[in-house]
Amino acid sequence: MTSVSKTARPRVGLFGLLGQGNLGNDGSMEAVLAYLREAHPGVILDALCSGPAVVSERYAMPAEPLRRFDTNTSRGAGLGGLVGRCLELGAGTVIDTFRIAGWVRRHDSVIIPGMGVLEQTVPLRPWQTPYLMFVLSVSGKLLRTKVALVSVGTNVIHDRLTRWLLITAARLAHYRSFRDTVSRDAMQEMGLDVSGDVVYPDVVFSLRTEQYEQVPSAVVGVGIMDYSGTNEDRQQGDEIRSDYVAKMTQFVSWLVENDRQVRVFTSDSVDEPIAARIVADVRARYPDLTPSQIVSEPVPSMAELLRQTASVGTVVATRFHNVLFSLRLGRPTVAIGYAAKHQALMTQMGMSRYCLQARSLDVARLIEQFTELESRAAELRLIIAERTAAMARQVDSQFAELSATLFPADGLRAAPSARLPQRPGTTVPQDRAL
Repeated sequence: MTSVSKTARPRVGLFGLLGQGNLGNDGSMEAVLAYLREAHPGVILDALCSGPAVVSERYAMPAEPLRRFDTNTSRGAGLGGLVGRCLELGAGTVIDTFRIAGWVRRHDSVIIPGMGVLEQTVPLRPWQTPYLMFVLSVSGKLLRTKVALVSVGTNVIHDRLTRWLLITAARLAHYRSFRDTVSRDAMQEMGLDVSGDVVYPDVVFSLRTEQYEQVPSAVVGVGIMDYSGTNEDRQQGDEIRSDYVAKMTQFVSWLVENDRQVRVFTSDSVDEPIAARIVADVRARYPDLTPSQIVSEPVPSMAELLRQTASVGTVVATRFHNVLFSLRLGRPTVAIGYAAKHQALMTQMGMSRYCLQARSLDVARLIEQFTELESRAAELRLIIAERTAAMARQVDSQFAELSATLFPADGLRAAPSARLPQRPGTTVPQDRAL
């Protein structure tokens, strides 16, 4: 089985959980899409993704559905529902295997733009993203289509089947880089030879954000997640979620009690009911609050997420990309982490002191950390700005490397370097004791 003959204009596909409401994933795609359109304007682009209608409309390129059937949709209770779901899943998986292979065959290269596609930090089944990644990389290898994993994240995975699927997907990729040393070390621990792999910052650092930049306000941004633990915590998921919601409600209540204006926001549509519940609980507890004291608005797009994040002065957030975008916009941030990637990011940004664990969150400690962060906001903004500029340059270096790997006929073309003001000689310094 061989791939179709290649055209003079390279065909490039973007692959992943894109356009489905996770704005972190969409932000990664936007960064890679901007690089491709600026550095290689002749490429023919399309996507295989979970939200093809959104991707096609928002980013002006053809897009196809990632799966034939939605594996998260309920098929009814009882034995009949279970049998129907199993039959549909089996048939859908077979169909998707051939659909993905056929799609890969039509491309010169396929890019997975960042994201945690090789990780299992939230509940995840082997037949979901792990299997799709496996089919993608196997198809790329057999059909001689270059599959590139660009600044992806992973963690040490304990489920044997999920682990095997993702390790195989990574092993067969034509190009791979990791967004932090935690991810590369996790792959090494799981048995993959990563001696030739490079660590580059998250591609989101290359996003242009000048149009959203404004003077930081006194408003506190609180990023909420529908957090229910890891894949190993499925049996305790409801209990973990309730505990998280209660603690975040307590923290937001403390903020309004102490005369802070609060903006509650999310970066994934699945988080919106939890954010709404917290806001409603706080308003019920303090019925005299004015509308401006606690604000929560829908976040339907990357542009809106960046606008809302830029409107605050400091941030406390849980979901990884809420933390990342806040730092990208220069906002001092406390991360309430649920995976090692949070600590890795905060260390990269000189903010390791301000990283707490969602699973064992102590509200008194959170208040203490936030109060300190708020008092040092001006100093921390300078540190974050320095790190952000250096990260952007490193991502541009990766894009230049990617150009040489995927588009050798074009020669080595430097990726755009105008995304941020450049300061020659700046490097990413080691984390300070903050």
